[in-house]
Amino acid sequence: MSSIGRASTLIAAGTLVSRLTGFLRSVVLVAAVGSVGSRAADAFTIANQLPNNLYAIISTGLLTAVVVPQIVQAAAHADGGRAFISKLFTLGTVALVATTAIGTIAAPLLVQLYASQFTPDQLALATAFAYWCIPQLLFYGLYALLGEILNARRVYGPFTWAPIANNVISIAGFGVFIVIFGGPVTEVADWTPTMIALLAGTATLGIVVQAAVLMVFWVRAGLHLRPDFAWRGVGLRNIGRLAGWTFLMVVVGQVAGIVQSQIMSVVSGDAPAATVAANAWLLYMLPFSVFVLSIGTPYFTQLSEHAAAGRDEEVRADIARSIRLLGLFMVISTAVLAAAAVPASRIFTTTADYAVDASWVLLAFLVGLIPQTVLFIIGRVFYAYNDTRTPFFFTLVQASIVIITAVLALNLPTAFVTAGIALGQSLAVCVQLALATWFLRRRLSRIGIRRWMPSLALFAAAAVPAGLVGWGVYLLSGAETSWMLQNQFTGALGSALIGVVALAVYIGILALLRVPELTAAWQTIRRIISRR
Repeated sequence: MSSIGRASTLIAAGTLVSRLTGFLRSVVLVAAVGSVGSRAADAFTIANQLPNNLYAIISTGLLTAVVVPQIVQAAAHADGGRAFISKLFTLGTVALVATTAIGTIAAPLLVQLYASQFTPDQLALATAFAYWCIPQLLFYGLYALLGEILNARRVYGPFTWAPIANNVISIAGFGVFIVIFGGPVTEVADWTPTMIALLAGTATLGIVVQAAVLMVFWVRAGLHLRPDFAWRGVGLRNIGRLAGWTFLMVVVGQVAGIVQSQIMSVVSGDAPAATVAANAWLLYMLPFSVFVLSIGTPYFTQLSEHAAAGRDEEVRADIARSIRLLGLFMVISTAVLAAAAVPASRIFTTTADYAVDASWVLLAFLVGLIPQTVLFIIGRVFYAYNDTRTPFFFTLVQASIVIITAVLALNLPTAFVTAGIALGQSLAVCVQLALATWFLRRRLSRIGIRRWMPSLALFAAAAVPAGLVGWGVYLLSGAETSWMLQNQFTGALGSALIGVVALAVYIGILALLRVPELTAAWQTIRRIISRR
């Protein structure tokens, strides 16, 4: 088994378990606070997303774009990069502590920034949640920093498996909340300080444990750190130059996210809003995490090595191989989630009618799933060449489209405002991918589009009838009166049934066409299933 295969298998297996336990976590949370029409749920979602927003900056911004390539290059140092990593970790920890302190103090302002259209009592509840949740920033950051350093050293497993501990803690804590206070508690006026502390404190404790587990694996991996405040040797000037563009890119993305959040706060309590969008995004991210991140993360380390050595042809080969293999999984994932949109949404809602309303948000997000997959690889190629300036420009265009479409979504009927925001985001990703591909072709002269685009088209041709057959299963079961919508368990069971049927049709068509990627995909799945 190749090193890429072993790493992908380990990450995929861990991500799958993590996502499944994450689903259960969200199900228990919905039972505690509700979803569609719950002002309390939206208040908690906004507060709990504040540390997640910074985590996104750290994980997909500075670390992935800057740190991984720098560590790969530092491995050539006489000490294998140990001094560099110690300096980098010390610097990162100091920055995280300062950011967490400032964020906690600014909790009321941050809540206002993301949800000023909440009612006064809803704003107060969200702020109370935020005081408990924002300290997660420090532990999210430590988790991301340690994990990306491990990834850069080709130690992939701990970063993927640690979130499972977080989910277990959260499920237990939310379960205790339901036992003590009942649920779902949707009215803002019903919340007490004890209830706030138990729910939000549980969420924060889970992140603390997640970071602590990663530290244990860090020691077992044989990597040693020591505080080192002599930052002159860390290459701050070079990192600052690279991180400067990344920071601007993330700021642009956060501005777009703030606009989306503000508009969703207008319809909170009356229609699908922040909580529904977050749960739809969780469904969207399931295949993305299991397949794109598991296969793409090891490829990114390899891309960085090939780019650092100036082996452009091998970079082109990496691009083609990863997109073809990812596309095989992601095209059918899109078709399955689209066919099962209503029963899948029922997993995170309390009634069948709410599931129908929420399904439009999921469908709107799915428009961008395949483009987002290709963009993941294309974007990482720029980072592998230490180019964070170019991604800023095509992200600026994407964010502008997100903002414009979010504002336009206010003109839609209240029930479809959040779905309109999600659709705008998907369309923006499509434009972003077109620009990113154009820029990359200018850099590398050619990127082998003819080596992977026909494969994506072939996968799509097989996935369309497969998805239609899956949709037929839902219709034959009774559609909106289906047994699949009776409760959250039947929603999951129905989604699985639709997925199995659609997948069988998809595999059958690809087997008849003798698609070579099918063999590689089957080997990957077997490794994931057999992984201990």
